[in-house]
Formats: sequence, structure tokens, C-alpha cells
Amino acid sequence: MDQPTPPATAGTRHGAEITPRGLVLGALITVLFMAANVYLGLKTGMTFSSSIPAAMLAMGALRLVGGSGILENNIVQTQASAAGTLCNVILVLPGLVLIGHWHGFPFWQTAGITLVGGLLGVAFSIPLRRALVMGAGLPYPEGVAAAEVLRAGEGAGRDAGRGLAVLLAGLAGGGLVGFLTAGLRVLAEGVRTAVSLGPAVFGLGTGFSLALVGIGYLVGIGACLAILTGVVLAWGIAVPILTALGAHADLAPAEAAQAVWAGQVRLIGAGIMATGAVWTLGTLARPILVGLRAGLTAARASGRDLPRQERDLPLPLVAGGALALTLPLAWLVHDFAGGGALLVAVAVSFVLLFGFLMAAACGYLAGLLGSSISPISGIGIITAMAAALLLPLVLGPAAGPEGTRFVVAAALLVAAVIVTTASIANDNLQDLKTGQLVDATPWRQQAVLILGVAVGSAVIAPLMALLYEAYGFVGALPRPGMVPEDAMAVPQAALVTQIADGIVRGTLPWGMVLTGLGLGSVLVAVEARLRRRGVSFPALTVGIGMYLPLSVEVTIALGGLLGWAADRRLARAGASPEAVEAARRRGVLLASGLLVGESGIGVVLAGADTLAGRSGSLALDGFAGWPALALGLAVFAGGLLLFYRLAARPPG
Repeated sequence: MDQPTPPATAGTRHGAEITPRGLVLGALITVLFMAANVYLGLKTGMTFSSSIPAAMLAMGALRLVGGSGILENNIVQTQASAAGTLCNVILVLPGLVLIGHWHGFPFWQTAGITLVGGLLGVAFSIPLRRALVMGAGLPYPEGVAAAEVLRAGEGAGRDAGRGLAVLLAGLAGGGLVGFLTAGLRVLAEGVRTAVSLGPAVFGLGTGFSLALVGIGYLVGIGACLAILTGVVLAWGIAVPILTALGAHADLAPAEAAQAVWAGQVRLIGAGIMATGAVWTLGTLARPILVGLRAGLTAARASGRDLPRQERDLPLPLVAGGALALTLPLAWLVHDFAGGGALLVAVAVSFVLLFGFLMAAACGYLAGLLGSSISPISGIGIITAMAAALLLPLVLGPAAGPEGTRFVVAAALLVAAVIVTTASIANDNLQDLKTGQLVDATPWRQQAVLILGVAVGSAVIAPLMALLYEAYGFVGALPRPGMVPEDAMAVPQAALVTQIADGIVRGTLPWGMVLTGLGLGSVLVAVEARLRRRGVSFPALTVGIGMYLPLSVEVTIALGGLLGWAADRRLARAGASPEAVEAARRRGVLLASGLLVGESGIGVVLAGADTLAGRSGSLALDGFAGWPALALGLAVFAGGLLLFYRLAARPPG
């Protein structure tokens, strides 16, 4: 899907990039998606990438005021995409409330964590652009999808009209299915069951999300096979073995399988991810150094010597800005810890070093899998584990409950900054891929992302405080008399906090983590061998297949298999390379539409639930159980068949 960089003179035909109306619109969309993502994330632990729906909103809104060019639309979606990424701080930060260190979300500390972390993410992603966007040959599925959306909105003529029709059909279909599933709840979201063979329990299931099928189609068969390998290792081997050994024998089979996966097998996946991340960073070391050297060369080049499409913010300026950010970061740690120069120095150094490594790993994952399913929560777990191991060496062993709570809180603070850093780098590189494909100017995208981070940081603290005061969290209600059933689950923050607390107290099941590290080493060797044969099988993605929920992984893998089958059918039919590429483009547009439709409905439903003060505010009674499951399965199967027929049909 990569395309060569256009000539320097090509960009002017698309009009201006940064405009006052675009900046205002980008800020408004940022606030809108920030509210939706904070609500969804606190409730379910899941957020969505806002780049594609932001692109659609930008095109629609700017057409109402006279139209716009593709570059202006791209700038708006770049700025607004900060909403979907800054919100990932909810994967860690609520842990400070769960352990009682905070009793709400103080504005300056919360805004400071997201602002410093977000700006560091922008800074780290700039030197990574040349290595990961231009030089690594990664697919960047959501970046490509956003570019296709922008092109379809700008295009003219018969081919463009057909492309826009496919995109809108996917949008309508994804939106309708999403509304029936998450809104009216007449369709089940998926099916999950457990099969017992003696004392061993096997987990089976899939989700019914057509948007996830679209992501799998965009990702491709290599990564999807790695994901399926992780699913088999988790639910076909690890869960059955552990349940056969008596883990959670007091629970029903399905509940026991879920408990074993959540409490133990995910830690194996985290260990594989850690090994895979180290290996990935090692393989990227040379391209990153080459990219840094090229960036320094570019910074010394004059405007006439360097094409517009290759101009980043100057690396000396970026490096200076990153160093300047150590001052507010030091203030955050000092204010949090109430002193302690050694703690401040260690925490700041850890954030800079580990943050860059996690930004590079997440940038690679964004290119491989896309932003929506990049395992940021896994990065949070790895970071919290590293911080919880390091900080007792600095602070000394935790003394009593208060000392333990302080060490855990310090680990969560550091992890929150790094998660924000990695998230923004993850998203920024996806946006820069979109910009490369639509002939945008990198430094302008980087500049408006800084603005998006600033706007989002000012909004996220009041939003989190509002929702906490309205609903509370499971295990941490702000006021007496609140209804525990209405509390938000904050599942990822609870898991990260549990792991950090287990390390500090010495109760973490290290056997699972070490098993993951050893298995990850084997998978890395397999990856290296297959890579020499031209086969993609990332070990890191196998860990993701064990870490993320079964319903997500299987659905994505189905999309990858569907795309592979469609390409095989075209090849058997003797289609020309041009025809195959045209069919693939149709499939990309359809997958993009499904993503846009479901994401857009997610925003609308989150707004409706927020106004109603409860989740499922539009749900209809009488469709729970088998009726919803049967309808959901039928619609999902029909959607898969239709997708396959469209993706496998030769153009003409």
C-alpha cells in the first residue's frame, strides 16, 4: 500500500493546510471525541481511534461552509485524533483513585500528566517517522483507511463516485449493525462458550463486529495468523492446562476459563509482548538511527533543497523541547512525592528512556495492526511492572500499608505518563502515514497535533472528575449511598493496579510472566527464520493474541482470512495485477466504511448514555439471550459473505 513521495510541487493543488476554521473545528471535534472515549474507556476499558470519524466529520462540516481541500481535512483529523489517544491515560490513572491515593482527579496534576506525556509522544514520533513510516514497509491499516476516506471525499468522476458509494455503503452497514448491537441491543455482540474435557476447560467464541473484520482485512493475513497462534496458545493450551491443574475449580467452567485467562494467561501474553518488543526495538535500531541521521540532515537543508513532503519539525528544536519538558515532569513527580530528589531524578530518567522505547514499539504496532487494537493497556502493564520493580530499589522496601500504597502510586504515576507518550506516538505515526499518502506536510501535522494535545489535556480532567462523581468506580465510590451497580468498571486500570500492587507486595504470579518471556524467545527465533523467507509472523502479535479478549482476536483474524481468500479467488480467476489492486482498493474502502460507521455510532451512543446518566439507555427489552444471539450470528454471517463477494469480485 505504500506510495512514493509525490513531487514537491504537487501539494499546492489541494489548497491550504492549516486554516483558522480548521483549527477551531479540530478543537471542537477533539472535545466531542474526548467525551465519548473517556466514557467508553471508563465503562468498558476500550477506546476507539478517532482519526477516520474525524476525517468524515471534517469533510461534512467544512462542506457546509463552502468546501475544503483534502489537506485541510487531513489537518483537522490529525488535530482531533488526539482525543482517541490521550484518553488511554484512563487505562492507568484511575488506579490512583482505586488505591485511595487520590479522591478524585485534581485538574493540574491530571492535565499535567497528559500534557507532558502527550508532548513527549509528539517529540518521540518525529524522529521515528522516517524509520517507521517511510522505511519499514508497514501497512498502517488505519492510516491507509483514513487516506482512502479523504480521497473518496475529494475525488471526482466515475471511479471516484464508485469509490465513494462503496465507502458510504460500508459506513451505513457498519453504523446500522453497530446501532442494532450496542444501541438497541437486538443483536448480540458475540458468542463465547467453554467446552470441558474432563477437568480441562477450552474457550471458544468470536465477536460479531464488522468493524473488527474490516481491521483484519486491512492488517493482512500474516499478522492475523500470528494473532490466531496466540489465541490457540491461550485458549487451546494454557487455559485447559491451568484449569486441569485445579485453578478456580470452584467456578462454573466458562467462569473458570475467563478467570484463568484474566489472572494468569494474560501475564504470559504480557511476557511474550515484552520479549517481542525488545526484539522489535533491536531490529528497528538501525532504521531509527538512519532516520535520525536523515532528520538531522533535513534540518540543515534549506527550504528549496528539501521537498515539502519531507519537512519535519527541526530535530534540534524537537530535542530541546523534549529536554525542556523534563522541568514540568520533575515538578509533577516532586509535587506527587512531596520531595525526594533521587526519586525525581530516577522517575524523569525512566520516563525519557522507557518512554522512547515504548513509543517506538507502539509506533511499530500501529504500523502493523492499526491504532484501535494496538495493545496500549499491555504497554501500561509492562511499564507498571518495570516501575514497580525499580522504585523499591530507590525508595527502599515498602513499610506498612501506607508505604506500599505510596510505592504503587508512584509506579502508576510514571506508567500514566509513559502510556500517554506511547499512545500519542502510536497515533501520530498513523496520522503521518495518512499525510504521506495524501501529499501533506509532516511538520504542519506535527504542529497541530501539539495543539490537539493541549486542548485534550485541558478537557480530560473535568470529564474524568464529572463521570467519577456521577457514577463512581467499582470498589471506589465517591459518596455514601451511591448504587454500586451503576459504578464504572475501569477494568484495565484495575488490572494494572493489581499487577503493580502484586509486585510491591511480592504476590504476583511470576511463573506466568517468566513462561511468557521464555515462550517469547522461541517465537522470536521463529519470526527471524520466517522473515528470511519473506514471511511475516511477528512474535509480538502472538502475545497480543493471548492478551486481548477472545472475541476481539478471532473477529480480526476472520477479516484477515477473508481478505486472503478473496485474493486467492481473484488469482484463480486469472485477474490481472491491476484488477487485483482495484479489487483490493474496493475492499479497503468497504473496510474503512465499516470502521467509520461503527465508530460514529459509538460516539452517538456514548453521548446518549451520558445525557441519560446510564448505559444502555436505548436498549429494547425482550431481545436478550437466544433471540439476540441468533439474530446477531445471522447478520454477522451475512456481512462476512457480502464482504467476501465484494472483495473477490473483479472490477468492471
